[in-house]
Amino acid sequence: MSDELKTRLLVVDDEQSIRRLCMTIGTALGFSCTEAESAEAALPRLEADTPDLVLTDLKLPTQTGVALLKQTKAMLPRTEVAIMTGHGSIESAVDAMKLGAYDYIEKPFRVEKMRMLLQRMAEKVRLVTENQFLRERVNTEENLDGIIGTSANIQDVLRMISRLKDTRTPVLVSGESGTGKELVARAIHFRGAMAQTAFVAVDCGSLVPTLMESELFGYEKGAFTGAMKTKAGLFQAANGGTIFLDEIGELPLEMQAKLLRVLQEKEVRPVGSNEKVNVDVRVIAATNRDLEAAYRNGTFRKDLYFRLNVVTVHIPALRERRSDIPMLVHHFLDRYAHGANIQVTAAAMKSLLHYDWPGNVRELENCVARAVTLGDRQTIDVADLPPSIRTEQADSGTALTRDAGSVSTTALAEMERMTILRVFEQANGDKALAGKMLGISRATLYRKLKRYNIAVKSESHVDEPQTVSQ
Repeated sequence: MSDELKTRLLVVDDEQSIRRLCMTIGTALGFSCTEAESAEAALPRLEADTPDLVLTDLKLPTQTGVALLKQTKAMLPRTEVAIMTGHGSIESAVDAMKLGAYDYIEKPFRVEKMRMLLQRMAEKVRLVTENQFLRERVNTEENLDGIIGTSANIQDVLRMISRLKDTRTPVLVSGESGTGKELVARAIHFRGAMAQTAFVAVDCGSLVPTLMESELFGYEKGAFTGAMKTKAGLFQAANGGTIFLDEIGELPLEMQAKLLRVLQEKEVRPVGSNEKVNVDVRVIAATNRDLEAAYRNGTFRKDLYFRLNVVTVHIPALRERRSDIPMLVHHFLDRYAHGANIQVTAAAMKSLLHYDWPGNVRELENCVARAVTLGDRQTIDVADLPPSIRTEQADSGTALTRDAGSVSTTALAEMERMTILRVFEQANGDKALAGKMLGISRATLYRKLKRYNIAVKSESHVDEPQTVSQ
């Protein structure tokens, strides 16, 4: 499991031996652990690391554990806090539970008792996160729900979004072109506490080099030929919200230095002005390049890389999650031919599954849109696919015979059936939620349930649409 997906534990105690023991127990449970010797030292950790669990001594050098509990709950309401206390302070620990502490544990404690406490806390955090994650899949707007898939690696991406959405931590989104990096950035912004603030997307690769500074930071009237009036830059437009810097690796080194200064000082200076303007923005950057290799060879600033790379969300290429292709195909069919009940032949689906998709999800979407536009709006077959996909299948010797097609039908049906069952298990049998997670319409979902004879909980208050034989 990547460090970003591990449960994060912060241990606060002025005794180093206690901190190290608790961190050893947490590490053995698979947690990512940090420590602080006082409440004052813990506060920067709360902001930088956003721990899932906090384990704090009741008696700290200056502030008490109860004061730290209040500050933690104010900053991170979903973080669970447990209190460590001596025998004579149990009453105070009980009072702390009334203020939101998960539990308390007496010192000296047994290792097994501490291990069980941390396990219970982590399980509660996991269940709360899972339930919230599922609710958001239903409640989020359609343009944010384009992140479709049940494969393990795309589910990891969705869980990372759920963790990051309420923080102001800089995020670096990596992945090949067409994987959906802006979708991830929009989901982090619009699913969290900052949803009502500005979201400004900037394609760094399309900015004209001579106008980059004025576009990003603004300019004063008369700053250059054609500057007829003062104009605020994109950072000012995003003030209080999120700025998404797509393809950050395309910025020239000179602009990288100026961007770094803005991120460090939290202020911009418009072109032609001697005055600086304060800006408070969360930065989400995206790249399809290897920025670590870029800074090593001198084409990207090392200090800017580490400033942006606080948390990384890597989006897998489509060829790395082929099991999501059937679901994505049905999702795009619902988008471009809603209600048309267009079928995809086994041969066409096998071709889609075998293709390597250098353009990733964007290329698959264009492929489906093309097939809908040029086809008969009843069936999509191999002949309806773009020439590049048909050519690759022919070159690899995988042109389908009738027998191969029947084998593919069985394999694809089983894949689709298992996917639907897995989603229904995650959604606890809720049809509306399962349909949203699968990215298909309600009518399509009912046809799939009928076809695969999947029994789910009844919904007597809902009129089920008639199924259509396949």
